[in-house]
Amino acid sequence: MSGTSGMSGTEAAPARILVVDDDPTVAEVVTGYLRRAGYAVETAADGPAALARAGLVRPDLVVLDLMLPGLDGLEVCRRLRATGPVPVIMLTARGDEDDRIAGLELGADDYVTKPFSPRELVLRVTSVLRRGAAGAGAGGGVRQGRLEGAGITLDPATHRASKDGRELALTVREFDLLAHFLRHPGQAHGREELMREVWGWDFGDLSTVTVHVRRLRAKVEEDPGQPRLIQTVWGVGYRFEAGAGEVSAA
Repeated sequence: MSGTSGMSGTEAAPARILVVDDDPTVAEVVTGYLRRAGYAVETAADGPAALARAGLVRPDLVVLDLMLPGLDGLEVCRRLRATGPVPVIMLTARGDEDDRIAGLELGADDYVTKPFSPRELVLRVTSVLRRGAAGAGAGGGVRQGRLEGAGITLDPATHRASKDGRELALTVREFDLLAHFLRHPGQAHGREELMREVWGWDFGDLSTVTVHVRRLRAKVEEDPGQPRLIQTVWGVGYRFEAGAGEVSAA
Protein backbone atom coordinates (compact mmCIF):
# COMPACT_ATOMS: atom_id res chain seq x y z
CA MET A 1 0.00 0.00 0.00
CA SER A 2 1.02 3.59 -0.54
CA GLY A 3 1.56 6.26 2.10
CA THR A 4 -2.15 7.07 1.96
CA SER A 5 -3.20 3.50 2.64
CA GLY A 6 -6.17 2.92 4.90
CA MET A 7 -4.52 -0.18 6.30
CA SER A 8 -2.93 0.29 9.72
CA GLY A 9 -1.00 -2.99 9.44
CA THR A 10 -0.50 -5.98 7.21
CA GLU A 11 -3.44 -7.86 8.73
CA ALA A 12 -5.57 -4.95 9.90
CA ALA A 13 -8.98 -4.18 8.49
CA PRO A 14 -9.22 -0.90 6.55
CA ALA A 15 -10.17 2.17 8.54
CA ARG A 16 -13.85 3.12 8.24
CA ILE A 17 -14.54 6.63 6.95
CA LEU A 18 -17.97 8.26 7.02
CA VAL A 19 -18.34 10.94 4.32
CA VAL A 20 -21.19 13.39 4.99
CA ASP A 21 -22.05 15.77 2.15
CA ASP A 22 -25.36 16.64 0.48
CA ASP A 23 -23.65 17.30 -2.87
CA PRO A 24 -23.67 13.91 -4.63
CA THR A 25 -20.80 14.88 -6.92
CA VAL A 26 -18.53 15.84 -4.03
CA ALA A 27 -19.50 12.72 -2.10
CA GLU A 28 -18.82 10.50 -5.11
CA VAL A 29 -15.40 12.01 -5.82
CA VAL A 30 -14.29 11.92 -2.19
CA THR A 31 -15.55 8.38 -1.75
CA GLY A 32 -13.70 7.23 -4.86
CA TYR A 33 -10.39 8.70 -3.78
CA LEU A 34 -10.68 7.33 -0.25
CA ARG A 35 -11.56 3.84 -1.48
CA ARG A 36 -8.63 3.85 -3.88
CA ALA A 37 -6.44 4.77 -0.90
CA GLY A 38 -7.61 1.60 0.84
CA TYR A 39 -10.32 2.92 3.15
CA ALA A 40 -13.79 1.47 3.73
CA VAL A 41 -16.23 4.31 3.07
CA GLU A 42 -19.82 4.95 4.16
CA THR A 43 -21.83 8.00 3.09
CA ALA A 44 -24.68 10.16 4.38
CA ALA A 45 -26.36 13.14 2.74
CA ASP A 46 -27.75 15.03 5.75
CA GLY A 47 -27.25 15.53 9.47
CA PRO A 48 -29.76 13.04 10.90
CA ALA A 49 -28.61 10.35 8.46
CA ALA A 50 -24.98 11.03 9.44
CA LEU A 51 -25.70 10.54 13.14
CA ALA A 52 -27.70 7.39 12.46
CA ARG A 53 -24.97 5.97 10.24
CA ALA A 54 -22.26 6.84 12.74
CA GLY A 55 -24.17 4.96 15.42
CA LEU A 56 -24.34 1.87 13.22
CA VAL A 57 -20.88 1.66 11.67
CA ARG A 58 -18.79 3.42 14.38
CA PRO A 59 -16.45 5.14 11.90
CA ASP A 60 -12.77 5.69 12.59
CA LEU A 61 -13.05 9.18 11.07
CA VAL A 62 -15.81 11.45 9.73
CA VAL A 63 -15.43 13.80 6.76
CA LEU A 64 -18.18 16.31 7.49
CA ASP A 65 -19.56 19.13 5.34
CA LEU A 66 -20.63 22.18 7.34
CA MET A 67 -23.60 23.08 5.14
CA LEU A 68 -26.09 20.23 5.53
CA PRO A 69 -29.88 19.92 5.44
CA GLY A 70 -31.67 18.75 8.55
CA LEU A 71 -28.85 19.45 10.99
CA ASP A 72 -25.87 21.57 10.03
CA GLY A 73 -22.34 20.26 10.31
CA LEU A 74 -21.62 22.14 13.54
CA GLU A 75 -24.53 20.47 15.31
CA VAL A 76 -23.58 17.08 13.88
CA CYS A 77 -20.03 17.59 15.10
CA ARG A 78 -21.29 18.62 18.54
CA ARG A 79 -23.37 15.47 18.85
CA LEU A 80 -20.59 13.23 17.53
CA ARG A 81 -18.11 14.68 20.02
CA ALA A 82 -20.63 14.10 22.83
CA THR A 83 -20.65 10.35 22.12
CA GLY A 84 -16.91 9.74 21.79
CA PRO A 85 -13.54 10.90 20.45
CA VAL A 86 -14.07 10.07 16.76
CA PRO A 87 -11.83 12.32 14.62
CA VAL A 88 -13.65 14.83 12.40
CA ILE A 89 -12.39 16.66 9.31
CA MET A 90 -14.73 19.44 8.25
CA LEU A 91 -15.36 20.62 4.71
CA THR A 92 -16.02 24.36 4.64
CA ALA A 93 -16.73 26.98 1.98
CA ARG A 94 -14.00 29.53 1.35
CA GLY A 95 -14.44 32.61 3.51
CA ASP A 96 -16.48 30.92 6.27
CA GLU A 97 -13.79 31.62 8.88
CA ASP A 98 -16.24 31.93 11.77
CA ASP A 99 -17.69 28.50 11.00
CA ARG A 100 -14.22 26.96 10.70
CA ILE A 101 -13.21 28.36 14.08
CA ALA A 102 -16.50 27.16 15.59
CA GLY A 103 -15.87 23.69 14.21
CA LEU A 104 -12.39 23.56 15.69
CA GLU A 105 -13.77 24.81 19.00
CA LEU A 106 -16.21 21.91 18.98
CA GLY A 107 -13.34 19.47 18.60
CA ALA A 108 -12.92 18.98 14.87
CA ASP A 109 -9.39 17.77 14.18
CA ASP A 110 -8.95 19.59 10.89
CA TYR A 111 -10.79 21.31 8.06
CA VAL A 112 -10.41 21.50 4.30
CA THR A 113 -11.69 24.50 2.35
CA LYS A 114 -13.82 24.04 -0.78
CA PRO A 115 -12.90 23.81 -3.57
CA PHE A 116 -10.27 21.32 -2.48
CA SER A 117 -7.96 18.72 -3.93
CA PRO A 118 -9.25 15.20 -3.21
CA ARG A 119 -5.64 14.06 -2.94
CA GLU A 120 -5.01 16.64 -0.23
CA LEU A 121 -8.10 15.45 1.64
CA VAL A 122 -6.82 11.86 1.53
CA LEU A 123 -3.50 13.05 2.95
CA ARG A 124 -5.30 14.90 5.74
CA VAL A 125 -7.40 11.81 6.54
CA THR A 126 -4.30 9.62 6.66
CA SER A 127 -2.46 12.14 8.85
CA VAL A 128 -5.27 12.35 11.41
CA LEU A 129 -5.67 8.58 11.57
CA ARG A 130 -1.93 8.01 11.97
CA ARG A 131 -1.72 10.50 14.81
CA GLY A 132 -4.61 8.74 16.54
CA ALA A 133 -3.01 5.32 16.06
CA ALA A 134 0.32 6.52 17.44
CA GLY A 135 -0.79 6.09 21.02
CA ALA A 136 -1.60 2.45 20.30
CA GLY A 137 1.90 1.86 18.96
CA ALA A 138 1.07 2.01 15.27
CA GLY A 139 3.68 4.65 14.56
CA GLY A 140 3.14 8.34 13.90
CA GLY A 141 3.71 11.42 15.97
CA VAL A 142 3.34 10.46 19.66
CA ARG A 143 6.26 8.48 20.98
CA GLN A 144 5.84 5.88 23.73
CA GLY A 145 6.56 6.49 27.41
CA ARG A 146 4.32 7.96 30.09
CA LEU A 147 4.82 11.65 30.86
CA GLU A 148 4.16 13.39 34.16
CA GLY A 149 4.44 17.03 35.15
CA ALA A 150 2.46 19.94 36.63
CA GLY A 151 -0.11 17.48 37.97
CA ILE A 152 -0.65 16.06 34.48
CA THR A 153 -0.17 12.39 33.62
CA LEU A 154 -0.20 11.39 29.96
CA ASP A 155 0.14 7.81 28.74
CA PRO A 156 0.53 7.36 24.95
CA ALA A 157 0.20 3.58 25.27
CA THR A 158 -3.40 3.88 26.46
CA HIS A 159 -4.02 7.33 24.93
CA ARG A 160 -5.27 8.61 28.30
CA ALA A 161 -4.42 11.78 30.17
CA SER A 162 -5.38 13.16 33.56
CA LYS A 163 -4.88 16.32 35.60
CA ASP A 164 -4.71 15.99 39.39
CA GLY A 165 -6.31 12.56 39.08
CA ARG A 166 -9.18 13.78 36.90
CA GLU A 167 -9.30 12.23 33.44
CA LEU A 168 -9.09 14.69 30.57
CA ALA A 169 -11.36 14.31 27.53
CA LEU A 170 -8.91 15.22 24.77
CA THR A 171 -9.22 15.02 21.01
CA VAL A 172 -6.42 13.38 19.00
CA ARG A 173 -4.79 16.72 18.24
CA GLU A 174 -5.15 18.02 21.81
CA PHE A 175 -3.51 14.85 23.11
CA ASP A 176 -0.60 15.19 20.69
CA LEU A 177 -0.22 18.89 21.47
CA LEU A 178 -0.14 18.25 25.22
CA ALA A 179 2.41 15.44 24.70
CA HIS A 180 4.62 17.80 22.69
CA PHE A 181 4.46 20.46 25.41
CA LEU A 182 5.24 17.91 28.14
CA ARG A 183 8.23 16.62 26.20
CA HIS A 184 9.66 20.12 25.83
CA PRO A 185 8.96 22.01 29.09
CA GLY A 186 10.24 25.57 29.25
CA GLN A 187 10.82 25.81 25.49
CA ALA A 188 9.11 28.40 23.30
CA HIS A 189 7.35 26.97 20.24
CA GLY A 190 6.17 28.95 17.23
CA ARG A 191 2.88 28.08 15.63
CA GLU A 192 4.66 27.02 12.43
CA GLU A 193 6.79 24.62 14.47
CA LEU A 194 3.76 23.19 16.24
CA MET A 195 1.97 22.74 12.92
CA ARG A 196 4.98 20.82 11.64
CA GLU A 197 5.78 18.77 14.75
CA VAL A 198 2.26 18.02 16.03
CA TRP A 199 0.17 18.06 12.86
CA GLY A 200 2.97 16.79 10.63
CA TRP A 201 2.34 19.45 7.98
CA ASP A 202 4.50 22.09 6.38
CA PHE A 203 1.36 23.98 5.36
CA GLY A 204 -2.00 24.89 6.85
CA ASP A 205 -3.95 27.67 8.53
CA LEU A 206 -2.11 28.60 11.72
CA SER A 207 -5.39 29.55 13.40
CA THR A 208 -5.85 25.78 13.76
CA VAL A 209 -2.98 25.80 16.27
CA THR A 210 -4.38 28.84 18.07
CA VAL A 211 -7.79 27.23 18.53
CA HIS A 212 -6.33 23.93 19.75
CA VAL A 213 -4.15 25.73 22.29
CA ARG A 214 -7.22 27.58 23.54
CA ARG A 215 -9.18 24.33 23.83
CA LEU A 216 -6.31 22.62 25.62
CA ARG A 217 -5.99 25.50 28.09
CA ALA A 218 -9.69 25.15 28.89
CA LYS A 219 -9.03 21.56 29.94
CA VAL A 220 -5.74 21.82 31.86
CA GLU A 221 -5.65 25.32 33.33
CA GLU A 222 -7.20 26.36 36.64
CA ASP A 223 -8.10 29.69 35.00
CA PRO A 224 -7.90 29.52 31.17
CA GLY A 225 -8.15 33.31 31.05
CA GLN A 226 -4.93 33.55 33.09
CA PRO A 227 -2.99 30.49 31.91
CA ARG A 228 -0.06 29.40 34.06
CA LEU A 229 0.90 26.17 32.29
CA ILE A 230 0.58 27.00 28.57
CA GLN A 231 1.84 30.55 28.38
CA THR A 232 1.85 32.88 25.40
CA VAL A 233 5.28 34.07 24.32
CA TRP A 234 4.52 37.27 22.47
CA GLY A 235 5.98 37.35 18.98
CA VAL A 236 6.97 33.69 19.21
CA GLY A 237 4.16 31.34 20.19
CA TYR A 238 3.68 29.25 23.33
CA ARG A 239 5.68 27.79 26.21
CA PHE A 240 4.72 25.03 28.64
CA GLU A 241 5.75 25.82 32.22
CA ALA A 242 5.81 22.76 34.47
CA GLY A 243 6.26 24.93 37.58
CA ALA A 244 7.85 23.41 40.63
CA GLY A 245 7.28 19.89 39.38
CA GLU A 246 9.68 18.72 36.71
CA VAL A 247 8.37 16.69 33.81
CA SER A 248 9.42 13.05 33.99
CA ALA A 249 9.17 10.28 31.42
CA ALA A 250 8.58 6.70 32.45
